Amino acid sequence: MATCVEICAGAGGQALGLESAGFSPLALVEIDKNACNTLRLNRPEWNVLHGDLKEFSGKKYKGADLLAGGVPCPPFSIAGKQLGANDERDLFPQALRLVEEIRPKAVMLENVRGFLSAVFEDYREKLKTQLEKMGYKVDWRLLNASDFGVSQLRPRVVIVAMRKEYWEHFSWPNVQTHNPQTVGEILYDLMASKGWRQALKWRGQANEIAPTIVGGSKKHGGPDLGPTRAKQAWASLGVDGRGIADEPPARNFIGMPRLTVQMVARLQGFDDAWKFFGAKTSAYRQIGNAFPPPVAASVAGNILRALNASGAMKIKVA
Repeated sequence: MATCVEICAGAGGQALGLESAGFSPLALVEIDKNACNTLRLNRPEWNVLHGDLKEFSGKKYKGADLLAGGVPCPPFSIAGKQLGANDERDLFPQALRLVEEIRPKAVMLENVRGFLSAVFEDYREKLKTQLEKMGYKVDWRLLNASDFGVSQLRPRVVIVAMRKEYWEHFSWPNVQTHNPQTVGEILYDLMASKGWRQALKWRGQANEIAPTIVGGSKKHGGPDLGPTRAKQAWASLGVDGRGIADEPPARNFIGMPRLTVQMVARLQGFDDAWKFFGAKTSAYRQIGNAFPPPVAASVAGNILRALNASGAMKIKVA
């Protein structure tokens, strides 16, 4: 099986996608303790490393087939100050260091749409130049989760780099030809699980895909579904976005229901079997910051097909 090292692994959204595509993790690095415990809870056999990426050395994993990760988005988010390289949370330099240390056949990094802003043109070109100097061809594309069956409007930039001798075999995945399920369709069984009388009516109202699920900031209070505009979008679907519920609405519940952690996870593309460690706020933030597994699986699957087509997987790594 193909091998990978994942950085900023979070609660396992990308890891699940990589696993589905055919990659086996040699190591998963994550700084959030609860997210590490989520990974261990679901995959006890995985080598989960809790710690600061800046202190992680990739030399032990030299020759892994893929280096993947969702480096922190605040330096590039339009919701923030967009400080880019001047933001202490910018971990692209660490990712480049690990590319140098591991020398993987391919690299896959995910970030927010703001990464493509005009203000970061020089940053992007510098990143591309540095990877090219190490022998890689590079491309990036804005992918929307709803094009891959995820019931959510979630645009994300995916950066793929591959050794030049393998690059010609890579292509971006095709998007699905049909729309994903609506929020009502995908969550109806959970909303009705306590016998809520209005569940069927609610399903009819929740007739669009979800707005972008946000992870929120540790500097602020408990979980909610985003700023005012996002809450308004949720309200149009019959969802109270001011918080997360402990359980689905009861039989005689009146008003707009809130989503549970399980509901949010399903909208993010997680399987119901995947459990999240920690209290409600932590679990919600883990989900909101995740890379939807179906999107990760589609891109990683094409990377692996390219490596197989080029004969790279038959090459013994020194």
